Amino acid sequence: MTTDLTLDNPRTPHARTKRGINWEKWGWIYMRVSGVLLVVLIFGHLFVNLFLGDGVNQIDFAFVAGKLADPFWQWYDFALLVLALIHGTNGMRTIVNDYVAKASIRRILHAALLSSTAVLLVLGTLVLFTFDPCPAGADPELVASFCEDIL
Repeated sequence: MTTDLTLDNPRTPHARTKRGINWEKWGWIYMRVSGVLLVVLIFGHLFVNLFLGDGVNQIDFAFVAGKLADPFWQWYDFALLVLALIHGTNGMRTIVNDYVAKASIRRILHAALLSSTAVLLVLGTLVLFTFDPCPAGADPELVASFCEDIL
């Protein structure tokens, strides 16, 4: 019995057996691009919230309400939310693929990741774009003190 133990030259192009989108390649690229964008967005977020003005002492409900009233900060925080959630989900997907051998368990974990990410994206988006610190007709006892002038 003879076996052929020859190896291909490392520079030999790999023959693709599957057609379609290479999700692993695009996931890898996404992790690099989103990582760089997240570093920029996070340091911008920290700089504005912690170094400008009174620093950490300025952060209260009114500060957050003022930021979320500005469309620029809504979209800035939305970009941070989307990039961070998908970046984290893709990282968890990679860990599941690396350490879960059983296909049925892997599918269940992928479904759990997808559903939890979708729920968090929807809830985060709703908070960012529908936040109203002074809702019309609200009980004055339940709203922020700066809303008394508006109500």
